[in-house]
Amino acid sequence: MNISLTPELERFVRQRLASGMYTSASEIVREGLRLLAEQEKFKVARLRELRGKIEEGWASAERGELIAGERVFTGIKKGLEGKGRQRRKG
Repeated sequence: MNISLTPELERFVRQRLASGMYTSASEIVREGLRLLAEQEKFKVARLRELRGKIEEGWASAERGELIAGERVFTGIKKGLEGKGRQRRKG
């Protein structure tokens, strides 16, 4: 298999080789592909988790377990104000 790299990526590969961390360009590409596969698995798992939370929310709403919008927004506002105070102190 042959691949083409942009000049920036080729420069990156050469830098990694020069660092001594890798012994070949193939090793660098394999590591990059392993990381990409891991990232994809994480995205799929996160999406599954989010969809589950959405389903829980819908089920809760269908059971009438709702919180008044005004109460929700008041809580959000208080949370944001608290974060603003923390930033000013830090």
